[in-house]
Amino acid sequence: AAWLREDSHTLGMWHTDWSSQTGASVCGILHGDNHDILGFRWYEKDRDHVMACAHPRDAAEIERRHSNGHGLLANGGAAHGNLFTGDADHVSLTMSAVPVLPKGVRRGHNARSADGYYAYFARPVNVIRTFGTALVDVGRELWASTIQKRADVRPRVNRGGLYPLARPGTTVITRDVVVSAIIEDILEGRPVVYADFLGYDEVAHHSGIERFDAKAVLRGIDQQIGRLHRATRLGPRPYHLVILSDHGQTQGWAFTDRFGESIESYVGRLCGGTPTAPAKRRNTTEGWQMNAALAEGGLIARRLRSRVERAEVHEERHRTPEGTPGEVARVAPGVVCVVSGHIAMVSFTEHEGRVPLETIETEYPELLPTLVDHPGIGFMLVQSKEFGPVVLGRDGLHRLATGVTIGTDPLRDYGPHAPDLIRRVATFPHCADIMINSNYDPDTEMASPFEPHVGSHGGLGGPQARGFVMYPTSFRPFGEVLGAETLHAVFRDWLTDLGHPQPTEARKESTPDPIPS
Repeated sequence: AAWLREDSHTLGMWHTDWSSQTGASVCGILHGDNHDILGFRWYEKDRDHVMACAHPRDAAEIERRHSNGHGLLANGGAAHGNLFTGDADHVSLTMSAVPVLPKGVRRGHNARSADGYYAYFARPVNVIRTFGTALVDVGRELWASTIQKRADVRPRVNRGGLYPLARPGTTVITRDVVVSAIIEDILEGRPVVYADFLGYDEVAHHSGIERFDAKAVLRGIDQQIGRLHRATRLGPRPYHLVILSDHGQTQGWAFTDRFGESIESYVGRLCGGTPTAPAKRRNTTEGWQMNAALAEGGLIARRLRSRVERAEVHEERHRTPEGTPGEVARVAPGVVCVVSGHIAMVSFTEHEGRVPLETIETEYPELLPTLVDHPGIGFMLVQSKEFGPVVLGRDGLHRLATGVTIGTDPLRDYGPHAPDLIRRVATFPHCADIMINSNYDPDTEMASPFEPHVGSHGGLGGPQARGFVMYPTSFRPFGEVLGAETLHAVFRDWLTDLGHPQPTEARKESTPDPIPS
């Protein structure tokens, strides 16, 4: 706020990709490429493997696929607390470069991700201060959770178990280590540094995006930014601070808590999996009223059911015979469902490649009409043999190839960029057979994430897709930024304007073969 008052910095906004989460955003920002990153985790049918950005081996494989050796941090830069290195020479606490990975797999030139910890905690005073602050943060979490329960604040999630002990890992311990590493980079005169502060993101998931304890974490981060600003005066060369968010968050009541069943269980049950025990209904009055309102079904559900009836689908063709079980758990025979924030991805493992809408209708006649009618689902992306990629909503559909809409456009509440962003994902090699986005209510600005969070992100709908960039007023202003790859180009231009060498012709660096799952 002081920087804005003093007119030293400008505040700009940017729009994330459909996958509004750190994996896609940071890979696009640091490497200029986030192609085929569908979420924080996604299923790859050809390998029968769930890719997870927070898994070291998967993070290294993701970076191997997207790095050309000329990332944003190449030529002497540093990366701290990130998922990917950005081709930095100096790395700490970065997932794709953790020491547990073998040398041929680990990313980075001299990547030893734990070095930041060793250097920081080598000083006893740092140990005492950080762990003392961490204990205080545990108390703050227990107190904030108790207040939420007593006041019956909603939406909320369970904040017990190990979470009170795990929270200081991001809000205090990692934050202090990362700040110390950045100050060292400044004193060493390193050309460019990129670091990630996860504390607010973690607490907002469990507390809410504007709850008092989440804001307290933001104030703590703001104090650390002040420390870094003061440290720049001690460096051997001028430094500029750019502050950004790689996504936003949208608040809402978690899908499982709101409807009494997880999306994985729901999809599995519709596909013939073992039914789960019915959840206790929280409000019987609202329950029967909602069921009555949905009994007839929306426009698209009725059209889907009529297509199935005309095709004369028989019960014995409900699903294909089960193949050999794979490593990834199936929610039903031959069906995998993976969630990432506000996106759920359904894949049919007994079919190679993308399974078309017409095949899904034949083998699972009730699946699409039932899903599209669910109040927690906003829209679904499927592939049609006849029309190409199609977005289905409760009362309308949108054919992405032609822009034709029938009924109410299912993307009307998700912003003007939604068709382009979804159309791009439909071209990804590992795009799921059904891509489900949670339902966003523009009146309440809330959506129900498929993970047990209060504040969440990962799809479209509300502020989760809006990030900000605060940058010095002396920098070249940028226009509309759509997607992390475009933001990478903005940052690259700024570095060039500051005299950093332009990357040479892009070429793939010498890397090992793809990492086996």
